[in-house]
Amino acid sequence: MADFYEAYEKTLRKEGGYQLTNIKNDLGGQTYAGIARTKNPHWPGWIYVDRGDAPPADVVRDFYRANYWAPLYCDRLPQAIAEDIYDFAVNAGVSVSAKLAQVVARVTPDGVIGPKTIEALSCLSPDAFRPAFALAKIARYRDIVMRNRSQGAFLLGWINRTLEALQ
Repeated sequence: MADFYEAYEKTLRKEGGYQLTNIKNDLGGQTYAGIARTKNPHWPGWIYVDRGDAPPADVVRDFYRANYWAPLYCDRLPQAIAEDIYDFAVNAGVSVSAKLAQVVARVTPDGVIGPKTIEALSCLSPDAFRPAFALAKIARYRDIVMRNRSQGAFLLGWINRTLEALQ
C-alpha cells in the first residue's frame, strides 16, 4: 500500500540530504545522509566516504529500505502511517518506533511489527494515529533529555521534526 520512495525522499530531506556531518554531542557521531557511523560501522557507503567520495544514491536508498522500511513492513501500511513509523525508526531505531506504534494501535508492544500490528494499524485512520504517535514521540524525546542533559541541544529539532510531519 505505501510507497517507499515517497517516504524515503521526505526522510532524506529531514536527515540533511546527501551530506557528511559530525555534530557535537550527537550520539550517532559522524553521519552521511543520516546514516550514523557508530551505529552502522559496516555500511558499504563508508568506503566511499573514507576515500573522499559521495556514496552512490542507491547505496543510501538500499540501506534505508533494508534496515528501516522492510523490517517494519511499511509497504503493507497506509502511506501516512508508514511514513511516520519509518521516519521515527530512522531517528530512534526500528524497535523503538515499532513499540510506540504498537502502543498507539493498542497491541502488545514487543517492538516487532507482525500480522496483528499490521492489522491494527491498517484499521486506524491516519488522522487518529498521527497525532497520538507524535505525542508518544515527544514524550520519548523528553525522557531522553531527562536521562542525558547533553541531548537537550537536539530536543527542539526533534520536536520540530515531529510536528512538521503532521502538516
